[in-house]
Amino acid sequence: MSLSPVALAARRVLAAASHASHEGKARTWKILSFTVALPGVGVCWLNAYMKGKAHSHEQPEFVPYSHLRLRTKKFPWGDGNHTLFHNPHTNPLPDGYEKVDH
Repeated sequence: MSLSPVALAARRVLAAASHASHEGKARTWKILSFTVALPGVGVCWLNAYMKGKAHSHEQPEFVPYSHLRLRTKKFPWGDGNHTLFHNPHTNPLPDGYEKVDH
């Protein structure tokens, strides 16, 4: 499949235009990264930090709902009552929160 001279010339012109349009793009993205992305990450971090400071770290009141924390058989690890990634501060057992002193 050979191209006509007109098509070949058009292809060369378009390829040259494509190459010329990419000049300075890396510099533009570098500038955008430092002026938009990094300050944006800093603002998000500050927001999360301030919300974490304002949040109370008290355990919510335990309500023994009958449809939650059902144990039909023991877990195959530990005492069989704790889940694999059990956190005593946030995950209650079927009979309530564990007494943990921090």
